Amino acid sequence: MALHDRFKACLDELNSPSAEELKKALKSLDIKLEEMLPYLQSADGKPYYRKLLYQNDEVELLVMNWSDLECAPHDHGNSCGWIQVLNGASENTVFAVKENPIPQKLFAEIKGQGSFFFAPKKGVHKMKRAGMDSLVTLHLYSPPITGMKVYDLEKCAACIVSDDCGAWWPEDMRKKVKEIQLK
Repeated sequence: MALHDRFKACLDELNSPSAEELKKALKSLDIKLEEMLPYLQSADGKPYYRKLLYQNDEVELLVMNWSDLECAPHDHGNSCGWIQVLNGASENTVFAVKENPIPQKLFAEIKGQGSFFFAPKKGVHKMKRAGMDSLVTLHLYSPPITGMKVYDLEKCAACIVSDDCGAWWPEDMRKKVKEIQLK
């Protein structure tokens, strides 16, 4: 079965999926690194290159290959999802955002090849490559991400980015939907 047909057969049956249904779907896709190689490109000075593999009204599936740069702390708007490490290892840093709108680091953990980790709705995290092997990750979110908030902790600022922007402070003003000064 062609890759796109596999995505469609598995993901089109999801309707407002729970976190566990998302994880089960991502696992059942059984994606191998070799299948993703044609979709990977240079990150071109960004933390990662992202390629949308499949999207419908309920979910989106992306593959990302990472540079040596870490992404900015960010949330996924009103979406939640699962991240699978296809190659290498990822350092995932999780933050708390409470009364103080500036994210406070809670912990960092290394997730190796084959690992899955959850990105909750409104949860703030950042990722980077850990180790020398190239990092490739697969991401399944529901609903498709919109309204992602990216934080610049040095500027005490955040911005809502366009749906085609990654988890970094956009240089292109068209990708910055709204900028927010934090206290």
